[in-house]
This record gives sequence, C-alpha cells and structure tokens, in this order.
Amino acid sequence: MSTSKNKAVMHRVFEEVLSKGNLAIIPELIAPDYVFRSPLGIEIKGPEGFKQNVTMYRTAFPDIHATINDVIAEGDKVAVRYSMTGNFNGPMMGIAPTGKRLETTGAVFVRFAGGREVEASSYTDMFAWYQQLGIKPPGM
Repeated sequence: MSTSKNKAVMHRVFEEVLSKGNLAIIPELIAPDYVFRSPLGIEIKGPEGFKQNVTMYRTAFPDIHATINDVIAEGDKVAVRYSMTGNFNGPMMGIAPTGKRLETTGAVFVRFAGGREVEASSYTDMFAWYQQLGIKPPGM
C-alpha cells in the first residue's frame, strides 16, 4: 500500500474513530494481529482491543477531539504528531472523573500491512496528564 493511503488511514483513525466515535470502521483500519503499546506499558491487541481502548477514552472524555498536527510516512511506517483535548467527565482505568480539561500532545509510530495498522507505539507526557486532570500519579 502507498504511503499516501497509509496516511489516509491515520486521518480516518483520528477524525472518524477517536473524535467522532465511529467504531464500526475499526475492522477496516486495524489488522487482526494488531498490537499497540501504550506509554503506560499496556498492550492492546486486535480490532476488539482497539475498540475497547477507544471506548474507554471516549467514556472518560466524551468531548474528546484528536487532531493530527504532522504526519510523515516512509515505506510501511507512519509517524504522527497529534494534539488531543477533552474534559475528564467519565471514569478511566478505575480513576474517578475530575471534570478538568486535558490538552496534550503526543506521537504515535505505526507499521502497516495490507492497508491496515498492525503495530503501533504511542508516546506522550503522562505526568502532564496527571497534573492537568488533578490526579495522583501511580506510585506517588
């Protein structure tokens, strides 16, 4: 698949799935053997795991909006620098909502096969999340 098509998939993930909540298109975008590695050390597997992760974030941040700031593609890999905003109005990973606003940036690096994501790693400043949301970081 071409780099332009892989970049188009990333735009669909951010705009249609994350920001608008269109979970029905996830199987078109995420391969059955997909693995995502989060900044918290959590691995998410397959389209169903991806769907559960998106649902968790959309529950915690019902007004979530994700924006691609930069996207670079080469071969079967795509790098995205993104911004995300939302109000913490629902539970997330056992943490009660604080109602505070999150404004964050991060990066995700994705490998593609057959036009779908097969592997991804995300990087973001989780300490900034905890500060903005008014919650205590784990282990502190």
